Amino acid sequence: MKMITGGVCAAQGFKAGGIHMGVKTHATWKKDVALIVSDCLCSTAAVYTKNQVKAAHIHVDMEHLQNGKARAAVINSGNANACAPNDLANAQRMCAAVAKEVGCDVADVVAASTGVIGQELNIGVIEAGMPELYKSISADAAGSDAAAHAIMTTDTQVKELAVETEIGGKTVRLGGIAKGSGMIHPNMGTMLCFLTTDCAISPAMTKEALLETVNVSFNRISVDGDTSTNDTCCVMANGLAGNDLITEKNADYAAFVAALKELSVQLAIMMASDGEGAKHLITCTVEGAETEAKAETIAKSVICSTLTKAAIFGCDANWGRVLCAMGYSGESFDPRKVSVWFESAAGSILVCQDGEGLPFDEDLAKAILTEHDVVIKIAMNEGAAACTCWGCDITYDYIKINGDYRT
Repeated sequence: MKMITGGVCAAQGFKAGGIHMGVKTHATWKKDVALIVSDCLCSTAAVYTKNQVKAAHIHVDMEHLQNGKARAAVINSGNANACAPNDLANAQRMCAAVAKEVGCDVADVVAASTGVIGQELNIGVIEAGMPELYKSISADAAGSDAAAHAIMTTDTQVKELAVETEIGGKTVRLGGIAKGSGMIHPNMGTMLCFLTTDCAISPAMTKEALLETVNVSFNRISVDGDTSTNDTCCVMANGLAGNDLITEKNADYAAFVAALKELSVQLAIMMASDGEGAKHLITCTVEGAETEAKAETIAKSVICSTLTKAAIFGCDANWGRVLCAMGYSGESFDPRKVSVWFESAAGSILVCQDGEGLPFDEDLAKAILTEHDVVIKIAMNEGAAACTCWGCDITYDYIKINGDYRT
């Protein structure tokens, strides 16, 4: 397996693009509608937010994907099309506009939206601009890059990756674009992610692979503890790589899942690193736990802790915040067995051993925490299981960004 370029266009038979249509009225230079199209029908699966309030596109996509097939995906930024007048009708009209250009059934199109909740989507500009968008799509890296830019809201960095692997003696490629910076929390945080592959895999196995993948990637990140109304992760597999169709959990399926996980974990880390206003990526690894589930719960509690996030922002080695967050995680453990390290490219420092503080070099600790990528390593000393989750610090800029997000 290796990382390659091309994003969602890396796999055979996929084209993508993105242009400005006018959904974002305040930023006419920003692309705001993206399109991904496969040369043929794809095995397609998606997972969505666990928020009880769901954007219109989620209801439409669940209906369209009942047969596990799709050929195109359309995504707009700048408007969530959630809890808004005519939201369901407008989501359907987005799909219909794409179907008209592609020449496919409207049910073979999935849609997604991101942006402000409660405001009516200007579907007219999307319908008027769809012919231009369809003409702009391409199978090269520029097409994927344009689509990746078009789905961004408060993101400061494009999130786009691709991997190549071998399955059944055939070269298989997987690519993805994602957006997500704020309203990100485990259980599908505020994110949109579209993954493409030329692997031949059945709809049922595509769904299984996606469920396995999100649980160890997108469900292990948090920025601010808020779960969005629009979160969607979709994977489309068109089979053009020519491998034998994967219909069961065999060695080929395992190879596909491994590649999908690598791609998704890296995209998830990019989201956590680009958290709104963030100055640090926080990686929390819990080792020596009784079970992986227990390690995950504790790691999530640490990355979600506002006080821990604030301490990392201030480059303050306040390990007590870490133990506190572990203690209210809901998991039972013996604090007297816990040790904590802070680590980064600047070094590693043990700050707590067997549940008690140690004298440590404050200057070294500050140097470690001044790095962008900071690791909080926790040893439970009670078992052999481990888990890693990712988050970011909380800064003054986070308040600035969200204080006037709508206006």
